[in-house]
This record gives sequence, C-alpha cells and structure tokens, in this order.
Amino acid sequence: MEAHLHPDFPTDPPAPACVPSAYWVGPRHLAGDDGRLYDSVADVLVGLGWTSLTLVRGRKEPDEAPEDRQVLRSTVLHISPDCLRWAQWVLPDEPFHLGNLPIAWQVSARTDRSSPLAQWSAYFTPGVPGEVLADFVAAVDVRGQPVLPCGGPELVLDAVSAHGWLRDVDQPGAGATDPTFASHIRLGEVPPLIQDGGPLALVAEADDAALAGWQAWAEPVLGAGYLWGASFGASVPHDLVAAFAGSLSSSAPVLRRVLPESTRDRLLRAPAI
Repeated sequence: MEAHLHPDFPTDPPAPACVPSAYWVGPRHLAGDDGRLYDSVADVLVGLGWTSLTLVRGRKEPDEAPEDRQVLRSTVLHISPDCLRWAQWVLPDEPFHLGNLPIAWQVSARTDRSSPLAQWSAYFTPGVPGEVLADFVAAVDVRGQPVLPCGGPELVLDAVSAHGWLRDVDQPGAGATDPTFASHIRLGEVPPLIQDGGPLALVAEADDAALAGWQAWAEPVLGAGYLWGASFGASVPHDLVAAFAGSLSSSAPVLRRVLPESTRDRLLRAPAI
C-alpha cells in the first residue's frame, strides 16, 4: 500500500485563484450604479458642506408606543449652504417613474430663498452611474447663480462628441449617441410630470408647443427595457447638463463590485488590486 509523504496535506487539486471582488470597468455609461447610488452622491454632498435632513412620515395609532410606529415613507433632503439648491433622495418615497424606472434622485435650484418653488429640477433613476451624478451636483454647487442660462445646446453635444459619441444623423444639433447605440442624449419634449419653474412653462397654454429639455437614457438591448434614465427640465442651464454629459461619456473607468446583468458582457473589466 502506498503511503503519502505528507499525510497532513490534502491530495485534491488546488482551488482556483480567488475571483476579484472589484473591477475597473468601462464604458461608464453602461456600468450601472454599483448598488450604492445614494451613498456615492450623498458623500459628495456632505463633502461640499450641504446639510442633510431626513423626513419621515408614518402612521401612529392611539396609545401606540413610539417603537411600534409604522413608518410609511421617508426621504432624505440635502440643502446647499446658500439654500438655493437641493437634492432629494426620493426612491423610498414612492416616486413617479421615468421610462418604467422609479426616480431615485431629484436635484433642484431656485432664484432666491424667498421663493418656495424650484426654478428647475432634474431627475435621475437607479442605474445612473454615481460618479456621473456626483459630477453634476458638484457643477451645480460651484455655480454662483444656479438658475441663470449659460451657453446653448452645443455645450452638451460638444461634451459628448469630445469623447467619441456620434451626432444624430437626422438632428445633429439636438442629439447624440455612443458608438454602440446603447446610450443616448437628446434635446426634445419634456416628459409628463417633469417640473419646471421657467416663466414660459408657467404661462404656456395647452395647445402651445412643448418646451424642450434634455433627456438621457441607456437601452442596451432595443425593446428590452432601460438600464437608467435622466430628465432635465427645460430651464436647466445647458452648461450644467454638459457637466453631466461629459462625465457620462468619459472614457475613464469606474470601480464596480456589482455589474448590471444587461450589460455585463459588454463591459471591459480589469481586476482592481
């Protein structure tokens, strides 16, 4: 009978090397939000000095102990130091949908603190890369007057064209797509429920031409649903949308631990060491 030289060591073949728990991936517009869209944006807002408030709504029965209270809905509101801009995490608060996806973040700005209404709002669903939304709110933060118009649509189209996106063949001045035709950005009619406080929006009649705002989305497989969507009210300054568009189309890789199922096979991956 053959005896093993090292009986304390297993004779089975060695296990394969550990699968990396994180990857650098690209393109970022197909990379998803890594399952941490709130944290990645909230951390940036805290770093910028924005104040966060948690609004909790629930139902309290007579003689009910506080610990038994049933919380129905809650949202987190982040407010800039000058109180002219704010961002709401509305996903737990039964938001409306954009392209069959729920709204996760709503970013707004107003002219002055005496007005309770937003001059413009922008909306983002889950799946929007957190790095892109963080770049957008950072651009909103550094802008002296967040509601004043600045530049035209070319700012947005130039931002994506610089990273290899293609202008729309039929409307080169109003839209662009990535080279794989999975992600798009377009200036056009604003979807229902997208709020805008611009004067034209307030006085527009039902039969007037709809105001145009920027819309962005990713649809990796045509007709199979959206990976993410973003909608900007008609009054959102073009330079702020350009900050979003430039980050979205950037070729710089992003760190991911969770990959979207719909784009997993389309992402370039390198282990994060």
